[in-house]
Amino acid sequence: MHILLIHQAFAALDEPGGTRHHEFARFLASKGHRVTVIASPVSYLTGTKSGNAPSNLSSSPGVHILRAYTYSALHKSFFHRLLAFFSFTFSSFFAGLGVQDVDVVWGTSPPIFQGWTAWLLARLKGASFLFEVRDLWPDFAIAVGVLKNPILIALSRWLERFLYRHADLMVVNSPGYIQPVSARGARRVELIPNGSDPEMFDPLDTGNAFRTAHRLQNKFVVLYAGAHGISNDLEVVLQAARLLAHRLDIHFVLLGDGKEKPNLQARAHEWGVKNVTFLPPVPKNEMRAALAGADACLAILKPLEEYKTTYPNKVFDYMAAGRPTILAIDGVIREVVQAAGAGLFCRPGDPQALAGAVLELASNRDAALQMGLAGRAYLERHFSRQALAEKLEACLRELVA
Repeated sequence: MHILLIHQAFAALDEPGGTRHHEFARFLASKGHRVTVIASPVSYLTGTKSGNAPSNLSSSPGVHILRAYTYSALHKSFFHRLLAFFSFTFSSFFAGLGVQDVDVVWGTSPPIFQGWTAWLLARLKGASFLFEVRDLWPDFAIAVGVLKNPILIALSRWLERFLYRHADLMVVNSPGYIQPVSARGARRVELIPNGSDPEMFDPLDTGNAFRTAHRLQNKFVVLYAGAHGISNDLEVVLQAARLLAHRLDIHFVLLGDGKEKPNLQARAHEWGVKNVTFLPPVPKNEMRAALAGADACLAILKPLEEYKTTYPNKVFDYMAAGRPTILAIDGVIREVVQAAGAGLFCRPGDPQALAGAVLELASNRDAALQMGLAGRAYLERHFSRQALAEKLEACLRELVA
């Protein structure tokens, strides 16, 4: 089976960003399938050129990555982001025309526009069309206030319904997406949730190298790893850090990049926040050391109703690393963390609630440790990347048959 994946935000294990698709591609290749990925040479997380700059990259046996032109000013403004989306939509189409003997074309959203590329290539090649939803775009963009133009909203909603109706198979990564996707025309929906590979992490690693490198010895370290965007509500973290300034043993680490990072750094300087360290993003294969250096990990989004449907991938990495999660997100992911006994929930958008959760864990490190180990065990049973990849392969085989 030859699978063609169109994915602007694709990240390999040696790049920063979510690696769900690279891990799935490697698994499929290990089963004898061929996977061709058309990706952007511009990192979706940082907006800079990927470290894997060559246009063609053989990531591992059976996986071939093509880099299609993408307008690079991704984080300059929403207008420039749209230019980046549309440039990849068209360049990936022409790159895909040259890929031969394809059985399945796999499109993934966001951004949703590359779904059109995947659908058209599937129809031209006589291949099956799999469309994957990783967040409810454009709903999320409208809710957070970055998509306001009524014409663009109408066009985006039309494209969303078109792709859902014309997909031979819809895949969603959160149970919260099943009902909205079905209601908008999807014929068949499969849940292949976010998860993590527990083999990538060691819950017993004390993270001494990471702590020493960043002068965090003898600190209770709360680490956030991921995008620094409008949706991530990281100003609340700065406010919580101000409330805990008197606790010299507690320190926050914000690891990652995004459009809002310069603003957050400026705000921290303006407020005189000394207990927050900003670090650049690291590739997935270096996340083991970073998470090992944390005592607790943070997942946070703006307090919007739409975000109650999402399964943030970082939570599953936190669980795989055996670290308790401080969760400032309500909804389906809260159900996972509470069922696992893997951390503490605090009300989204509330700095005092966040500070209180940090204090609770910092004051009872044994309980924090047990939460982390409970999360690891729960992930191994329910959200192992290996098991999820096996389900994906079964869906692909059925689709082609």
